Parts: sequence; structure tokens; C-alpha cells
Amino acid sequence: MRAFMTTLPQTPATNAATAVCDTLRASGFLAFLVGGCVRDLLLNRPLNDLDIATSATPDEIERVFEGRTIPVGKSFGVMLVKQAGHVFEVATFRTDGGYSDGRRPDHVAFSTPEHDAQRRDFTVNALFLDTATGEILDFTGGLADLATKTLRTIGNPADRFNEDHLRLLRAARFASVLEFSIHPETRAAVVELAPLLDTVAPERIAAEFFKGLCHAPKPSKFLELLDALKLLGRFLPEVCAMKGCEQPPQFHPEGDVWTHTCLMLDGLPPPPRDLGLALATLFHDLGKPPTAKIFPLDDGTERIRFMNHAHIGAGMAHYILSHRLRQPTALADEVAEMVRDHMTFHELRNMRPANLRRFLGKPTFPKALEVCRLDLLHSGGTLGHYEFAREKFEAFANEPVLPEPWIRGADLMAAGLEPGPRYGVLLKRAYDAQLENAHPDKASLLRALPGWVNE
Repeated sequence: MRAFMTTLPQTPATNAATAVCDTLRASGFLAFLVGGCVRDLLLNRPLNDLDIATSATPDEIERVFEGRTIPVGKSFGVMLVKQAGHVFEVATFRTDGGYSDGRRPDHVAFSTPEHDAQRRDFTVNALFLDTATGEILDFTGGLADLATKTLRTIGNPADRFNEDHLRLLRAARFASVLEFSIHPETRAAVVELAPLLDTVAPERIAAEFFKGLCHAPKPSKFLELLDALKLLGRFLPEVCAMKGCEQPPQFHPEGDVWTHTCLMLDGLPPPPRDLGLALATLFHDLGKPPTAKIFPLDDGTERIRFMNHAHIGAGMAHYILSHRLRQPTALADEVAEMVRDHMTFHELRNMRPANLRRFLGKPTFPKALEVCRLDLLHSGGTLGHYEFAREKFEAFANEPVLPEPWIRGADLMAAGLEPGPRYGVLLKRAYDAQLENAHPDKASLLRALPGWVNE
């Protein structure tokens, strides 16, 4: 059916996408913008992926855009087309055969817009926009669901989720990011079929989860929905374990570890969020459930303690990211470092100046400082540790927190010291002295070396 008309905003990307559609139509083919970009246009959201659907076959697309195509999924009717510095996915209208692997169709047949719409996941993602007229083509009831902010699968929910098991997670992500409700039949199917998520590649699960965490207006709602749909425990049982993990009320009047973490997540900057910061916030207290112990006090009361939870949580976070979700080591290292450091802020006032400067000079420090702020803000509410760290860091605004060492191995050799294990000890001591301003310059520091050697 044809519905109301709309206007596509004029940007370099939309103009290039319109040019691709115009070229296909001029060659005798149907061509429409389709999917999330049409949905987001009607919701007045930023437009990201501008995907195009057409009646042209892959071979015909290659002929029309000779020298400007990439056959990324030619057997499935998917081509990339280069236009004015942009690259667009152009897919032939198709119907799909069975999905024996729970991800890709076993075979496809080229068809019509009506049939193409029926193979898509959710009604709001199956709208077509005619860039020439501004008309919206709606074959699945997507416009009505947009109006009521409802996420609903096209046709039988079980069929759609069995075709691609990742759609289970996508349902939670779309509902949270768009702030939609999930239709009762769709929701029931997600809960029933949640175990199918175990068949999805970890990298795909991670990508979908990260999108929700970084783009949902309220990340806590995303987590709560994943938990309610029985999905979260399939890939992050350690996060589920935070529910009901009680904390000392004098330090955490807000409630258990889950509640504390959700409050922190909702305090993060608005979307799009930094992934490392979001993950460090989510995982910062991951070590509390496995370390929780109750200790009796002299007055007859009891206190909950979480001994070494920051270090244990850092190891858990690194394992989850690098092994279970198969993410780059750099991301796992960054997040684990921030998880490990989040309790160190409580110790900064008692640190030696050299150790303090080393901590402030870490590449992860600015993000770790934000985790500290959120942690304090959503617990006791006193920001003293955060303010101390921030002020110390800002004191180095006009100089590097960690300057280049004055003394290096070549200097020790020039001083006549034979290379050996003590080099490392001497270099560390020299750098500590430099950071603590114990010597005014390199020459003074060199003069102190012989005395250290003889100690």
C-alpha cells in the first residue's frame, strides 16, 4: 500500500543515495531507500545506514554502475555501490528459502517489494521510501506500529527468530534504543526461544549488545529488558549475579550491586557513548558477587565485605571480553585496567608522589576518573576522592603528568655501571626521584647515582 509523503533531508549522504536510486530508475528499475533509515526518518532520528532495495539483479547493478560495485553478497543479491565518496548497500528484492544455520537463507529468489518486505525482521524496519516522490510504501503495518511505538515481528514471531537467532537480541536493542514496547506475541517468542542465542557467534552478540549499551537513552532499561527476556544470562551471567548482591547500607543506601550499576550507567553521557567507558561502568563491580562475605563485628552486628573485588573483577572483565565475546585485546586491556583502578582512587591521598603521578599518567585515567565520579555519586554521594584526583590531574595542565625520564640506560653506562639486573632498580629509583622533584635537574640526579650504587 502507498501511504503519506515525506521529505528526505538534503545532505551529502542522502543526495548520493538519491543519485543511486535515480540512476537505477533511469535504467528501467525500481529503487527505494529501505529499512532503518526510513524508520529513523519518520521518527526524526539521525540517519545512518542508507540502504537501497531494487528490482535490478546483481549483474544488472554491475552493468549500471560499471567499475563502482563491490560484490559483497552477490549470491544473496547484495552489492555495494560507490557514489560521490559514499558506499551504499544495494540489494535486489528477494524472497528467502529456509535458514538451516539460523543466520543466512539457504537460497534466495529475486522477487517484488511486497515479497521483499515479508522476509524482513520487524514491521518498522520494512518500510520503503520512493526518493523521487517522497511516498512511503508499507506492506507490513510498519506505519501503524511506528505511531504506537510498538516493535512487532513480521508474520509469525517464531519463524522470524528461527531465521536469524540474533534477531532475539536485536528485538531488545531496537526496543531500548527507540524506546518502544515489544508486542506481546513477539515478546513471548523471544522468551521462549532465548536459548537459540547460544548458537550465535560471540562477535555478533557483542556487536549487538554494544550498540544497545552505547545508544539506548537509558542503558539500565536495556539491561533490565535483556534480563526480563531471559537473554542477558545467556552471555553475561556475571552481570545477572549482581542482582540481589547486597551492599553495606551505610556506604550504598541505593541498594544492591545491580541497582548501583544501573544508576551509574544512566549517569553516563548521552548517546553515542564511549564503549570502553560504558563497559568499565557496567563491569566495575563485577567482582563483588563472587567475593561477598559477611563479617561479624564486635558490637554484635555484621558487615558485608568484598575483599579484593576490583582485581578479581578486572580479571573477569578481561576474560569476558577477550575470550567469551572475542573482542580485541586492546579493548579488554582498557576495560580491565579501569575496573582494577576504580578502588585505587580511595588511596590516592596516601600515595607517594611518584606513584600518584604514574596513576594520573595512565592513558585510561580520564575515563577511570569518570567511573570514579559515577561510583561515588551513586553510592554515598561524597565526591571527595574524585575531586582530589581531578585537582591533582588539572595541576599538570601545563606540563606532562609523566615527563620523559632524565636518566636512561645509556646514562648508566656512561657513568661506568656494568649492565645487569640492577639497571631496572636504579632507573625506577631515578624516575621516582624525578617525579617527586627530589632533584632540580638531570645533572643533580646523575650526581646521586654513585651513592645509590654503594648502598
